[in-house]
Amino acid sequence: MPPLMRPTAITLDCPDPVALMEFYRRATALEPHPGSDADFAGLVQEDGLMIGFQRVDDHRPPSWPGQDVPQQIHLDFEVDDLDEAESRLLELGATKPDCQPGGARWRVLADPAGHPFCLTSALPRPTTAP
Repeated sequence: MPPLMRPTAITLDCPDPVALMEFYRRATALEPHPGSDADFAGLVQEDGLMIGFQRVDDHRPPSWPGQDVPQQIHLDFEVDDLDEAESRLLELGATKPDCQPGGARWRVLADPAGHPFCLTSALPRPTTAP
């Protein structure tokens, strides 16, 4: 059976996406995503996996290892069919929050422990000649 989901992004909440992206760019030498801006910035690996940085107003950094302020991260997964993947994941125990900011572009679900994650539509992949 082919995988239902393919990881596409790991996203960290932060107060300044561009500044945090620059830190990780210098640390990893990954290339900035061309759509990066003050609200969402990203670095892209050659295989397409992105490390994203998402602006959160009044951000409070995690208090790890304590849990007064938990860690702030979510996963994004590419799927071939949003409706099919959502249905299957709900059967597996995911839940669907009322808040769905992505419209038709993506879906937000939560894993059985309550961690949010996003499903995005698969983009056409370039083909190479044999």
